Amino acid sequence: MISQIIDIQRKIRASLSIFYNKNELNNEREKKLSEEAKILGENILKSKKSNYKKTHKIFSNKTLNIILNKKLLNFLQYSFIQKMFFVHNRLFLNQYLNELKRSKNWSFWKKLINENNIGNPVRYFLDPQTSGNKIFQTYHLKKYQEFSDKKIKNYKFIFEFGGGYGNMATTFFKINPKLKYVIFDTPEINVLQYYYIKKNNLDVGIGYKNRNKKIVLIHSFKDLKKIIYQNQNLKKLFIANWSLSETPLKLRKNIDILLSKFDYQLISFQKNFENIDNLKYFKKLNNINLKKKRVSRLIEVPKIKNNYYLFSKSKK
Repeated sequence: MISQIIDIQRKIRASLSIFYNKNELNNEREKKLSEEAKILGENILKSKKSNYKKTHKIFSNKTLNIILNKKLLNFLQYSFIQKMFFVHNRLFLNQYLNELKRSKNWSFWKKLINENNIGNPVRYFLDPQTSGNKIFQTYHLKKYQEFSDKKIKNYKFIFEFGGGYGNMATTFFKINPKLKYVIFDTPEINVLQYYYIKKNNLDVGIGYKNRNKKIVLIHSFKDLKKIIYQNQNLKKLFIANWSLSETPLKLRKNIDILLSKFDYQLISFQKNFENIDNLKYFKKLNNINLKKKRVSRLIEVPKIKNNYYLFSKSKK
């Protein structure tokens, strides 16, 4: 019953932007890319294994279904996609937006929050030039930049654990089109990311064989370790916005090892997820960072109760 009420509330909020949304039209490029995504989805079916938490198993199956049925056009209008990946039409976002506007770097942040029509995102009802999701993710970058005293554009290698539909990756290529960007996610979501990022005309590929692409989408820890090792001399930033905190503890051990390679960390998480005490887990990570002589802090996410950032940077 509670989930149904939340779904109704989400639909009501989305309806506030109905006059601003712009449907994507089908064309030859769309048909070709949808067919490409379908083939990638069929390959997933041949080797499909699942050790996801219940929440993600349901979502992954729904995502694979729209991929196989070539229903990706306007995919950001799907309620289940919005539920997992998209923040829209919340009043607290207007406070985030106003904080961005008051920044002396507003011209920079404005470029990042400017929304396009790919996927037909729900436009923010108080400013249809952007979306709630663009505001939300850009705000995290602003808060991290304030903490680190380093410009976001200075990073040469970004590793994002759980990349949503690819929004953060496309944002970073507005900042620095020469960087290397790696996303680790499930096979189904990798395909969704591939579709979105390629529609943004960026150089993207799935799997280790495509490691020379600017954006590499990975679902193998073995391949991920190799790519990180090959780029270890670049200035690196680790990003995990609510993804690491929604991952089973057993799988987090692989990421814990990789975090030793990243002095710079931008992580956001909720206090609890299903039966996992995330605050306890991230306090442990924070202590590990401190032992490695990093500057590391747990900070409450403004306006969102029981949600936190873990920010880390080098002392150098």
